[in-house]
Amino acid sequence: MVPSPAPLRTKKTMAVGVPVIDFSQERSKLTELILRACQDLGFFQVKNHGISEEIISRVDSEVRDFFAKTACEKQRAGPPSPFGYGCKNIGFNGDKGELEYLLLEANPLSISRRSNTISSRPNAFSGAVNDYIEAVKKMSSEILEMVAEGLWAQDKSIFSKLIEDGSSDSCFRINHYPSVDPFDDPSKIRIGFGEHSDPQILTVLRSNNVAGLQILSGDGLWIPVPPDSDKLCVFVGDAFQALTNGRFTSVRHRAVANSTKPRMSMMYFAAPPLSASISPIPELVSIQNPTLYRAFTWGEFKSTAYSLRLADNRLHLFTK
Repeated sequence: MVPSPAPLRTKKTMAVGVPVIDFSQERSKLTELILRACQDLGFFQVKNHGISEEIISRVDSEVRDFFAKTACEKQRAGPPSPFGYGCKNIGFNGDKGELEYLLLEANPLSISRRSNTISSRPNAFSGAVNDYIEAVKKMSSEILEMVAEGLWAQDKSIFSKLIEDGSSDSCFRINHYPSVDPFDDPSKIRIGFGEHSDPQILTVLRSNNVAGLQILSGDGLWIPVPPDSDKLCVFVGDAFQALTNGRFTSVRHRAVANSTKPRMSMMYFAAPPLSASISPIPELVSIQNPTLYRAFTWGEFKSTAYSLRLADNRLHLFTK
């Protein structure tokens, strides 16, 4: 069942702040702020993240060059089955959006091979994308290790080792939302990417300075995320909700495409290997807090998620 749309903006929505965490702070304070944001909203922004401007500018330039190509040239990199170039169609179940995209495995060898159909300078493209993925993966691992410390997990790498595994199923996606005619009806909401939560553990997103990203608050209001290309956005995914026994909640979000400027976003989806078992960590299970979800493999959950519509709730199918 597709949930009814929430209101776009209200006074209450505008009053809700989006957490911004400065990564230059000392570790114990960082851990406290990350835990609070993951519990309260399932989302936060990061500033002073330490990923160099050189790495970001290189990948930004490469993906902008790709989306500037003609439709015929871009289609050489498709169709997305599941990896490659896609336009309008999202997934395999009828979801559509006002966007075009590239979906890639977050794997250096795979990206190197695919770069031949994406760029006339495949080495430059694969080098830029792989360097960016490696930097964002490192930051994601640091976040996951701080979370494990904050939750008093005996194994501080209990989450991070899932995405650092050589068989990790992580992926990288670039969405491009074309601009709209400035004379279009401003009251019409154009959905670039519909309401959903991400099935993976964490998502790290970077966009250009164009508005469009919105997250859904616990009381059903859409919160616009201020665009800032110097910040990274971090989302709690469904798998992380299961790993934390519901202490964290995967955040539902969407992208609207109403801007007169094109919007581009890059997402690193941090995922475990397909064979990895997903179940609540022991430190978050007790008589007072029984296990909410049955154990499942990431491959099983991913297969279920991809068989559903974008807005469908997947985790309730795995509750005990």
